[in-house]
Amino acid sequence: MPYKPASPCKIPGCPHLSIDKSGYCAKHKKELQRQQDKERGSSTQRGYDRRWRKARVRYLREHPLCVECLKEGQVIAATEVDHIIATKGDSVLFWDENNWQALCHYHHSVKTAKEDGAFGNK
Repeated sequence: MPYKPASPCKIPGCPHLSIDKSGYCAKHKKELQRQQDKERGSSTQRGYDRRWRKARVRYLREHPLCVECLKEGQVIAATEVDHIIATKGDSVLFWDENNWQALCHYHHSVKTAKEDGAFGNK
């Protein structure tokens, strides 16, 4: 399959070309990701603290299989507790177990990429 032709980096004055759909050259893409990670905060700052870790372990013990794999007829262990609806800082939604689902790493990554646009790059 042919590749899309390289295009100028979106950063004004940058002489480098972008080869992916982000529109940024490798240097600026890395800088942008670093800035987004910094603004995002740590997992603890986002609510994934000791209380969450305990709740997660209990939930995975009670729901040991990936719900998406089960839909596909596969029996795969769940490794992630996913918020079905993104909480965006809403603590009530964050702790509502009706908004949780057990997923394997693969399905959690796929869901995150679809919702956030390539793992957080909107």
